[in-house]
Amino acid sequence: MNRKPLLEATNLKVFRGGAQVIDIPHLSLPENGKVAIIAPNGGGKSSLLLTLACLLPRTEGTICFAGKTVEQKDETGFRRTIAMLFQEPLLFDTTVLDNVAEGLRIRGVEKKAAREESMAALELFRVAHLASRSAHKLSGGEAQRVSLARAFAIKPKLILMDEPFSSLDLPTRIKLAEELGEILNNSGTAALIATHERIEALRMVEHLLVMDAGRIIQSGDPTDVIENPVNEFVAAFKRTSHGPVHHGENSRQYGR
Repeated sequence: MNRKPLLEATNLKVFRGGAQVIDIPHLSLPENGKVAIIAPNGGGKSSLLLTLACLLPRTEGTICFAGKTVEQKDETGFRRTIAMLFQEPLLFDTTVLDNVAEGLRIRGVEKKAAREESMAALELFRVAHLASRSAHKLSGGEAQRVSLARAFAIKPKLILMDEPFSSLDLPTRIKLAEELGEILNNSGTAALIATHERIEALRMVEHLLVMDAGRIIQSGDPTDVIENPVNEFVAAFKRTSHGPVHHGENSRQYGR
């Protein structure tokens, strides 16, 4: 990845409850980059995303976005240029359209323009026909599409996704991952996607990070990482859809 970095973290360390949960010397996401973080449950991927979004305080380290260091006083402004998608859609008890428009309203977009942008985002994810429906009456797949539309409506420079399809059945998950990969390519939005599903990661991204115990074990082209694992821990992701379920005892940092 030789493109200009959009998001860069250096010497990132996070402690929670006295235990270190993140220890990453360097992580870089280029402009328009699409990177997956694959790790077992408890491997640190959610904590890393929350830290990069400045929703979880970092103990040490710096985060730079678009060439500027994100200071504590700048965190609110930084968060308004990005979007974050969680495992659960977390939709408000109102219409689908109002849910998608909320992020735009918060950012001061006037009502008519917010409606137009929201409808365009719903069209993008093929759920515009649900605009007037109550968000609490959606299926799991519909709700996640609406959640994606809400994230993309604000036209973020970067979207962080924490296992966005984990609650969906396999056929729905695969289809949505394929559509999202195409949308990301067309929009130029950078994405950092945390997952424990190998198949999901390979369908969407150009670069893969394998994490365990808060550290990056291996990184590189997704196919190369899967086909040439540096250790048994990484190799487990090739044998199953989601790799090992326990932390590797001998994990070590590779590369930067």
